[in-house]
Amino acid sequence: MAFDVHELDLPGLAMLRAERMNDERGWFRELFCDRRLEDIGIRAHFVQDNMSFSAAAGTLRGLHAQRPPMAQAKLITVVTGAIFDVTVDCRKDSATFGRHQSIVLGGGDGGILYVPAGFCHGFLTLEPATTIFYKVDNYYSPEHETGLRWNDPDLRIAWPLGGKPPILSERDRVLPFLSGLPSL
Repeated sequence: MAFDVHELDLPGLAMLRAERMNDERGWFRELFCDRRLEDIGIRAHFVQDNMSFSAAAGTLRGLHAQRPPMAQAKLITVVTGAIFDVTVDCRKDSATFGRHQSIVLGGGDGGILYVPAGFCHGFLTLEPATTIFYKVDNYYSPEHETGLRWNDPDLRIAWPLGGKPPILSERDRVLPFLSGLPSL
């Protein structure tokens, strides 16, 4: 099985589509194969798998990252539901520093988003009962946690909230703005 690869607007981000094999029983899809990722230039060594479940549509998680030396690349897919996914380039030496990319990912669509280290990442659930599965290439480290405020006016992210406030954790309400973000 192969991945169909689409480079996104920000250097390093890639949208992968996994081939789906259908038969009378349903379908099968390969989500991860180190050899296939290496073939397309992704050489991250993934060390941890994570899942996130959000009961309600309108749940906003992020924008999260970890600082070096515990920075993380991520490989993200939606198992059930749908998300409005946002990545922000937080690499201070990047020509696209402070720019963001948004994309809609849905369960079963075969979309796998690769986010390299140095990006903040977050998402808004578009449907109830949304489950996200993602791999990271470095271990979780609470002392290296950082992120960006979801509504930073300098980012101008057009979250599809329909005029309603998002469901947020207290942690996400007080994340720094881009102007105060520690170096990634």
